[in-house]
Amino acid sequence: MKEITRSVIAIILVCIALFFVNDYLNKSSGNASNDAVTIYNWGEYIDPELLTQFEEESGYRVVYETFDSNEAMMTKIEQGGTSYDIAVPSEYAIETMKENDLLLPIDHSKIPNLTNVDPYFLDLSFDPKNKYSVPYFWGTVGIVYNPALLDGQTFESWEALWDLSLKGQILLVDGSREVIGMGLNSLGYSLNSTDENELQEALDKLNKLTPNVKAIIGDEVTQLMVNEEAAVALTWSGQAADMMWENEELDFSIPQEGSNLWFDNMVIPKTAANVEGAHAFINFMLGAEVAAQNADYVGYSTPNVAAIDLMDEEVTSDERFYPSEELRDNLEVYNNLGLEMLGVYNELFLEFKMGMN
Repeated sequence: MKEITRSVIAIILVCIALFFVNDYLNKSSGNASNDAVTIYNWGEYIDPELLTQFEEESGYRVVYETFDSNEAMMTKIEQGGTSYDIAVPSEYAIETMKENDLLLPIDHSKIPNLTNVDPYFLDLSFDPKNKYSVPYFWGTVGIVYNPALLDGQTFESWEALWDLSLKGQILLVDGSREVIGMGLNSLGYSLNSTDENELQEALDKLNKLTPNVKAIIGDEVTQLMVNEEAAVALTWSGQAADMMWENEELDFSIPQEGSNLWFDNMVIPKTAANVEGAHAFINFMLGAEVAAQNADYVGYSTPNVAAIDLMDEEVTSDERFYPSEELRDNLEVYNNLGLEMLGVYNELFLEFKMGMN
């Protein structure tokens, strides 16, 4: 009997120990915790000082993780495991997450600072009435280049990238929508084309660009351009702004044939453990001073008009990074093409990359 009693006590003690270990691991990994807000964002996409400020003002603890693509972010949220309270997807990803029932509706009554957002960036086609998302940053895809390393070339047209003098001088971002979209735009086609003939034409033209391509890379593009190890790069406007801040020789252009106009919004995933904290964080980030500080740090364009009033006019009046509505009309937002067509884009991009070897 004593042996049985000892065994029962031992089992109880083990269970208690496992409970506390599991509780500790959950909290340390950002799982369910009402005193924490777990944020899933792109790399280098927030001023770290603001996370500390939010903790001090709200009383919530911040758990912060990063991702490098919309697809990776969506997969991790769909698989569960970590209860992210905030994520920052792009427009087409928001559509996909809505379709897959991965988002909670936003309670606008808990976000009074939403009035700081320019109406131009609200009620867009990928999220009517902003039921599931709130604007964070926006920008374009274009060409950053170093005139000092070039023989007078400018990049008002995508066609300039195919100039024979640029052999081994171009860096491309490692993104199928960006690169295939560039090929489509250079031919006068929509970057959301689902026409097989147009897509094949775009691949054929991109293959002719291969001799000019130095590398297809990620965030490393910034330092390579700053260090003048390449003359030209396809990149996002905010990344170009970072480069230009570090190297004043650089310039940025949005080709006249058109390009991508993108939006990144804050959302609350359906598996969120702290919905109240998520709303508090969204409202905090939409504060005028906070949004201005964040835009100055990150370099991307803010949709927050109250923040713009507090920022350097030399920055906010620069149409390379804050293009007018008239210029934006010549740009396209990425549509949600569906898994099958997205697979086609990825296959074409892989074929293009393999052709460089």
